Amino acid sequence: MRLWLEEREGWPARIMFETLSAYWPHILVALSIILGIPAAIHATMTKEEVRAAIGWVGVIVLSPVVGPVIYAVGGVNRIRRNTLNLSREGLIAAGWYHRSEYDVSNEHMTVAYGGALAAMQRLGDTVGRCKLTSGNRIKLLATGDEAYAAMLSAIGAAERSILLETYIFDRDAAGERFVQALSAAVARGVAVRVLIDAVGARYSIPSIVSELKRAGVPVDVFNGNIVMGLRLPYANLRTHRKILIVDGSVAFTGGLNIRAGFCTEFSDAAALDTHFRLTGPVVSDLFRIAYEDWRFSGGDELSGEVWQIAPPPDAPDSGMLARVVPSGPDKSLETNHRMLMGALSVAKHHIRIMSPYFLPDRELISAIVTAARRGVEIDIIVPSSNNLKLVDLAMTAQFDQMLKHGCRIWRASGAFNHSKLTVVDDAWSYVGSSNIDPRSLRLNFEVDIEVIDPDFAELIGARIDAALEGSEQVKLEELRARPFVQRLVERITWLGSPYL
Repeated sequence: MRLWLEEREGWPARIMFETLSAYWPHILVALSIILGIPAAIHATMTKEEVRAAIGWVGVIVLSPVVGPVIYAVGGVNRIRRNTLNLSREGLIAAGWYHRSEYDVSNEHMTVAYGGALAAMQRLGDTVGRCKLTSGNRIKLLATGDEAYAAMLSAIGAAERSILLETYIFDRDAAGERFVQALSAAVARGVAVRVLIDAVGARYSIPSIVSELKRAGVPVDVFNGNIVMGLRLPYANLRTHRKILIVDGSVAFTGGLNIRAGFCTEFSDAAALDTHFRLTGPVVSDLFRIAYEDWRFSGGDELSGEVWQIAPPPDAPDSGMLARVVPSGPDKSLETNHRMLMGALSVAKHHIRIMSPYFLPDRELISAIVTAARRGVEIDIIVPSSNNLKLVDLAMTAQFDQMLKHGCRIWRASGAFNHSKLTVVDDAWSYVGSSNIDPRSLRLNFEVDIEVIDPDFAELIGARIDAALEGSEQVKLEELRARPFVQRLVERITWLGSPYL
């Protein structure tokens, strides 16, 4: 009887094994069809570039089962996010709304700056979500030491609310200092919310998230979680934004993550970056962006008096003209790309671009080259030593496409510079979190600031000039004279540039 029971218990497993052994090719074909057809249809219907669509369909068809999985992880580049109902969320009642009296008219732009920048104002209104406004003040924070000191000071003085969104929040000396400041704010009754990207949160092991929770700081991660992994099918999409809003009155944004490696206090070879302190109508727009990301990640409603946006300190028609430019794989897809294309197209005299990861797509390269052929001086500054070796190889493979048309490319020596700065004709500036690479332009959620102000452009230009001191110009002849194997490795790496 016992032997019979043991045989009966093993019978289902034996039958399943025999079935799989006999019919595994048929099962594999069926699985390939079930997974492959929807994936191929999705790629065909959602990709806007025919090369990308053909490439992904090829991967799906030629790699049964594996191809659709790869596409689900790395090929889905659009998140469907519903626009928040501001009235339902209670934010309009809380005083968070757009102040139209600060909006800049096209007539004002035409009179003050001419047709080219008036065209940029129209472009921004068409492709972006935020208006160009007056009444803004923007202070440049030149180092991690300076930026962190200003941010921690604002957190320490907070009376009502703090909303922080960042890509990387390391568990190191700098991160610990922010945890202490945020925890102290919570202890004195300030409403605090922290959002960290799910990928960026993994830069430290263990993550800072657990420490924030232990310190009583409300925290969430964007597009995933720390333990179970990323959120499929959007695992390749990240928030690269860096936003801090304090008391609805002052904001910080730019390219700086929270890492000890950007402070001379903690590192003998501190990297450089550029961050900004802002007041004015742009604060409301930055709050809206960070709030939508917080809600998308499952966070609570941020309504009520503590989250009220303070009135701008300066009157309309004063201060700097600025626009917040959110972009990302949702309804704001490629907004940063379109703004850059517009600026390159209207440039008349000089374009200066500083980026740690400079991998423009074919359209941007064409716009840069066309501007150079029109007689516009083009200067592009990248680090001489990059922290991402593969990105450096890939972007070097593209240099010849611009050098042969008269553009100048410079390798900046010294500490690695993570700044993302663009200045056109000493009047139009574009600063923030976006690198000029496929990830920032199509996959990441980014936030940048368009500033139309000659004094601010001069400030950014001086920042670029400082990086140019001691830089080495990249020469086309020397680039082509390097060993073939080295150039081949760069080109092979370049093939994978959309997902570096």
